Amino acid sequence: MRMVYEVTVDQPKTAVEALAAVSGLSRQRIKDAMSKGACWWTQKGKQLRLRRATRQLPIGTKLRLCYDDQVLARVPEVAELIEDRKRYSVWYKPHGLLSQGSQWGDHCSLLRLVELHLKRSAYLVHRLDGDAAGLMLIAHDPKAAAALSRLFAGHSMHKCYHAHVSGELRVQNRLIDMPIDGKPACSRVTTLEYDAAADRTLLRVVIETGRKHQIRRHLADIGYPIIGDRLYHSGLKGQSSSTPLQLVAVELGFDCPLERQPVQFLLPERLIRLTSD
Repeated sequence: MRMVYEVTVDQPKTAVEALAAVSGLSRQRIKDAMSKGACWWTQKGKQLRLRRATRQLPIGTKLRLCYDDQVLARVPEVAELIEDRKRYSVWYKPHGLLSQGSQWGDHCSLLRLVELHLKRSAYLVHRLDGDAAGLMLIAHDPKAAAALSRLFAGHSMHKCYHAHVSGELRVQNRLIDMPIDGKPACSRVTTLEYDAAADRTLLRVVIETGRKHQIRRHLADIGYPIIGDRLYHSGLKGQSSSTPLQLVAVELGFDCPLERQPVQFLLPERLIRLTSD
């Protein structure tokens, strides 16, 4: 069931009371949805999530509950803290975990899990496809978020991925520069190993730009879509499979504007192996 319930408070009451009256949902369901980020209200002109069901609301407060029982029933995958640098942290995002939530909730997003784990504010710096896995940076104050985001926007971030494709592909620093959505896009691909028994090739891909689905689209364009890619692999479109997208962000490196020194983060080998099983 997917429904959006909206209400304007006409007399002082709690959030759960106001939403129960308009939705017909039980208070327990509403509390669960609110804790998972499905309730919104306006504060100082901004739409924000409201999680506290017992909050007393003044007359005129507008609430919106975006209720989707399938979304709310999902159990988040387990993220892992790689390194805490105080103003930002580095995380392993597993396959299936979203970078950030939607209007229907955020409990299955890395951003929310970081907030809960570190008990700090969390700001998204960049994105990684929900189907992909690997390293992600999360900032913990607005200035840090802005400074780190500029590195991605200015293509000043070293980003390296591993991708498994079907078949044998032998390349050395091959440049793929086909535009994506009319914008320049550059990926450099090198073969790491070919598994003859499984007939699959492990590639190292370094991207110089950050277009949406860049690696997935570039590898599909040259006839080697990533294993598990049901979006750009014509033979898998529309199919369900237990095989996750075999794309993993394994390296991030940059001149840190906060610490004034170069830093590099590598995904531990055990996590690389885990994502490739």
